Amino acid sequence: MRRVVFNQKGGVGKSSITANLAAISAAQGYKTLLLDLDVQGNSSHYLGFDINIDNSKNMAELLNQTVGWFSVSTPIKSYPQATPFDNLDIIPASPKLEKIESELERRYKIYKLRDALDELDKEYDRIYIDTPPNLNFFSKAALIGAHKLLIPFDCDSFSQQALMTLLNNVAELREDHNPKLEVEGVIVNMFNAQAKFPAKIIEDLKDIGLQILEPYLPLSVKMKESHYHQQPLIHLLPNHKLTQSFSNLFATLEQTEKATVN
Repeated sequence: MRRVVFNQKGGVGKSSITANLAAISAAQGYKTLLLDLDVQGNSSHYLGFDINIDNSKNMAELLNQTVGWFSVSTPIKSYPQATPFDNLDIIPASPKLEKIESELERRYKIYKLRDALDELDKEYDRIYIDTPPNLNFFSKAALIGAHKLLIPFDCDSFSQQALMTLLNNVAELREDHNPKLEVEGVIVNMFNAQAKFPAKIIEDLKDIGLQILEPYLPLSVKMKESHYHQQPLIHLLPNHKLTQSFSNLFATLEQTEKATVN
């Protein structure tokens, strides 16, 4: 099962959500892979990888493999690398992603990630995909290759506008390229329960029929501490309120997944 975490608006906690859900998945015994398609490499750094160190097993090299009569491609299953956390592997980002984007578009390699994911599905129980904060070649490729979409949301009016644009773009992409893509729901991040405005924004989204996932993820400085120590919350602070919110959110997603399968 492949989940892509995507929002066209930056600063909504996309990488933090991707890495923490993947870490919880691995901690619960699922063989889990995280793919980092964001040239900033925040998920990669979070899980202990420096994308500026030369590394031939990254997302740029995987997508840029040349296929031809005289070329030898590296097997897809050799790209995932172990993280310091049991059951959790990663294919890290690379600064080269920015350099090869136009070439990949020119060669119409938009389905190459989906094909790679078809191979990786045989090796992993859960695959999480982190994306750039814009609708570019890499985020489109992720949406085409994924089964489910999670949308991080941070409860301001600009986020609401961006969300409507995102949903329209996803609907068009789904119609043209991936009719099986399911919008699994909106993850409310950095939620301030003491303020009235976030609750009002959430009610507005519910009124137009959006699936708002619970629990909401509270605002906490512990997330920054987790980034600093390069340890997802389930490993750094397993009993913290934010960690428990992530664990409960993961449980909600898994219950829905099992109900769908059955």
